[in-house]
Amino acid sequence: MKSQAAQASATPLATPSLMSKFTIGGAPLPMFVAIAVITGLAAVTGRLPADMIGGFAVLMIAGMLLGEIGGAIPVFKHIGGPAILCLFVPAALLGNGLMDDAILKAITVTMKTANLQYLYIACLVAGSMLGMNRKILIQGFLKMFVPLLIGTLAAIAAGCLAGLLFGFSPRHTFFFIVMPILGGGIGEGILPLSIGYSEITGEAQGHLIATMVPAALIGNVVAILSAGLLKRFGEKRPHYNGNGMLVRSGEDRALLEGQNVEHALDLRLMGHGLLLACTLFILGALLAPVTGIPGPVLMIVAAAVLKVSRLIPESMETGAYQMYKFMSTNLTFAILVGLGTLFVSWDKLVGAFSTAYFVICASTVIAMVVSGFFVGMWLKMFPVESAIVTACHSGLGGTGDVAILSSSNRMGLMPFAQISTRIGGAGMVVIATLLMKFWH
Repeated sequence: MKSQAAQASATPLATPSLMSKFTIGGAPLPMFVAIAVITGLAAVTGRLPADMIGGFAVLMIAGMLLGEIGGAIPVFKHIGGPAILCLFVPAALLGNGLMDDAILKAITVTMKTANLQYLYIACLVAGSMLGMNRKILIQGFLKMFVPLLIGTLAAIAAGCLAGLLFGFSPRHTFFFIVMPILGGGIGEGILPLSIGYSEITGEAQGHLIATMVPAALIGNVVAILSAGLLKRFGEKRPHYNGNGMLVRSGEDRALLEGQNVEHALDLRLMGHGLLLACTLFILGALLAPVTGIPGPVLMIVAAAVLKVSRLIPESMETGAYQMYKFMSTNLTFAILVGLGTLFVSWDKLVGAFSTAYFVICASTVIAMVVSGFFVGMWLKMFPVESAIVTACHSGLGGTGDVAILSSSNRMGLMPFAQISTRIGGAGMVVIATLLMKFWH
């Protein structure tokens, strides 16, 4: 009897456990469905709050769902599938008149009136810069400076040349195709670029985002494919293959041993990090009228200078990094949904994809990868690893780095990839914005 009672009492507990195995964005499926149903009923009945409460609910639900779907589709998940769906699906729904008015209003208030995207950018810039290990930042950058510099110049030259062959002006190719590829992703690159370009040219930010997003997506795909081919090349020609080591002397082993140890989550420090991110954004806004450079770009420069000069207490750097991790983990897909809804024109997005456009993007990335290979050989690095790290310059932020390195089975190169993506991308945003100001 006791065993039967025990079995009976255990049965109800087994069902939730079974259901909890299925998750959407990390939330148990029953809980996610309940949240989505409540929010959907509120929208249908006109009771969805037209503020950040309703906006956060809608954006996070849609982001979690689309991100989960995009991450579950074979092959597609390795080429930025979640980001593509989060941008394209809302743009398609709005473009075809299929989005509920209450949902659209809540998203508009959250993204435009409350400027959620600016808070997201501030946290990403502050945390990604201040959270890097200073030793790796400086020494790793010195190791990768020449391959990155020559690779960037080769990418610009190849992209602009390909653009000329297809009738694109060098100015358009440089600012709206090459720079989005090299900018370090959507959140860290395209958003600051679009804000800077918009302030300088007066063009609508949404039009600029729709123009630049396809280039970043295609560039990321080409980089992933290139990394996979480099892996196979290294297996067939071991002399060029470092099996995850960048420098032939092996001195990068000691450098990588100095990586940051993950600190225990500290809620108070996260608050400090949030305040620091907001302050850096405000600092950029203060300096913008004096320098004539857009605030988000100045924020990137300020974060880099503060990191290198050690003017920020380590505890606040930790808080900024933890806040960055929180925002990037929980709000990236939500922000992309908001961008796709309000800032991306479906017609212009679809119209941007063409054979010529793909060839220009592919030429940009391939030139960078090839130059990284030969420059790495010249500098006594392992050419395969040097080319893979250089390829990360065209990745979609941290997610793109993971995809590129995983396709080549080189996850140990992540610190160098982060330098290529973050520092290289931030540099491109600053340079492109300055050049746009003087070229406009």
